[in-house]
Amino acid sequence: MELTKFGHACVRLEKDGRRLVIDPGGLSDPGALEGADAVLVTHEHFDHFSEEVLRRAAAASPGLRIWTNSSVAKRLDGLGTRVAAVGDGDDFTVAGFDVRVHGTWHAVIHPDVPRISNIGFQVDGTLFHPGDALTVPDGPVGTLLLPVHAPWSTVGNLIDYVREVAPHDAYAVHDGALNDVGTAMVEGFLGERGPGVPARYHRLAPGTSVRIG
Repeated sequence: MELTKFGHACVRLEKDGRRLVIDPGGLSDPGALEGADAVLVTHEHFDHFSEEVLRRAAAASPGLRIWTNSSVAKRLDGLGTRVAAVGDGDDFTVAGFDVRVHGTWHAVIHPDVPRISNIGFQVDGTLFHPGDALTVPDGPVGTLLLPVHAPWSTVGNLIDYVREVAPHDAYAVHDGALNDVGTAMVEGFLGERGPGVPARYHRLAPGTSVRIG
């Protein structure tokens, strides 16, 4: 399986000529959806979900299908059976990829900020994209897409999360608001110079691809 990063929280997975895109939001390259067979959306925040971009992609590709939570599905009204609402514990197969859903809620930003629903996706039993939460799947994870910078997290949270999930590799996502200094600081704690995590830490430049699995 090939993983390509398209900015911030968006990645594209490719296998046997089929393409699955996760979280093509307002901070990611719309080119991620070119040739896509299916899309997974973790939640409704603009940096993970762009209604305009998805509707345009759906109009250009009649075969495109979208799996997401019920809140996002409602905002894509009119696309009919091309949109499926899923939740924690659901399993489905899309474009040749096996997907399992984990989690229910977005991480807490502040008690005064209402929480929204958020689901994570485990693909082919190996790669996990948690969206905006530090959800721990109920099985082993080979590749973790780690949200490294958000209003709801600290580096300490990330270290503990990677230790609990214990993936072989952790790839940085949700890093669109970090400058070079912030990126280096996070890498210093999650990489070899940090207190120790059971994963190799990587950060891909937008448009860069890597083989996983």
